[in-house]
Amino acid sequence: MTDRPSNARRSRRIALAAVALAGLTLAACATTPMGGGTSGPAVFTADDFAWSARAGQGSINGRVEFTQDGRAFQCVGNVGLIPDTPYTRARMQRLYGSTDRAAVPAAVVRARSAGEQGADYRSFERAEACTDNGFRFTGLPDGGWFLISPVKAGDEIVVVMRRVQTRGGRAINVNLGH
Repeated sequence: MTDRPSNARRSRRIALAAVALAGLTLAACATTPMGGGTSGPAVFTADDFAWSARAGQGSINGRVEFTQDGRAFQCVGNVGLIPDTPYTRARMQRLYGSTDRAAVPAAVVRARSAGEQGADYRSFERAEACTDNGFRFTGLPDGGWFLISPVKAGDEIVVVMRRVQTRGGRAINVNLGH
């Protein structure tokens, strides 16, 4: 009967080794999302943005329909369009807490630090006026983009952010706020 504890320990060791091996296998297969990950500080590199400066056939037709606590917010000013790069993904994560979609009070966004925006970075941003809660971007190449819009209800201003993807030179319809 002294064999039994030894066999049980051996079985546990084999099971633990199998779990560890499975974890290592999954880690080796893990991929970083297109546009880079958000771990660590990202550095601005113009080469990462070059694709976004090309002419394309894609377009984004958008509406801002953001509601919170029963109040409808209206788009104010411009809607920004920013290329998805490792640098901008890191900025979105720090400013909005997400690289997919978010709605954050403007005061909170302003209070968060995402590092200094250089003039080079700003040259790749696009902006369109938001008229009657609608906007349109045209001539876009295929790729990932961040849409950002300030919205207002009464004295409260919220910044709405959403990541979108243009593909195949087609028009996409986007609703910021849903």
